[in-house]
Amino acid sequence: MANKLQVELVTPEGRVFSEEADFVLAPGVEGDLGVLPQHIALLTPLRTGVVTIRNEEAEHVLAVSGGFLEVLPDKVTILADAAERAEDIDEARAEEARKKAQELLAQNVGNEEAVMALERATLRLQVAEIRRRRHGHSPPPQ
Repeated sequence: MANKLQVELVTPEGRVFSEEADFVLAPGVEGDLGVLPQHIALLTPLRTGVVTIRNEEAEHVLAVSGGFLEVLPDKVTILADAAERAEDIDEARAEEARKKAQELLAQNVGNEEAVMALERATLRLQVAEIRRRRHGHSPPPQ
């Protein structure tokens, strides 16, 4: 396992991802962090963003909302407040959530919660779009 990382992504609801990987890209609060096997140990908070996990030919894209990243030479653990695999994202629901959050912001109602909801919905749509581009899927019907 010297040339691989064991990657675990866990939320309060349970394990979202657990596989070996060659590379992990995560959204740290100071900027994106790329992790290869034998990386120096570190612990850092995460911002809401995209996590990309690569293993040979496979690539997994996930949306994460906050949390922490722990890196050891042979293991990466992501403890996220929330996470969702690209293939599990319902784009129609994410688009509806985005529109609702934008309406609340326009009405100046529940601003902090609306901003967070808009951020999450936009991220979910971004991750779904990444998956679609990389896998040649057509956009969802409008």
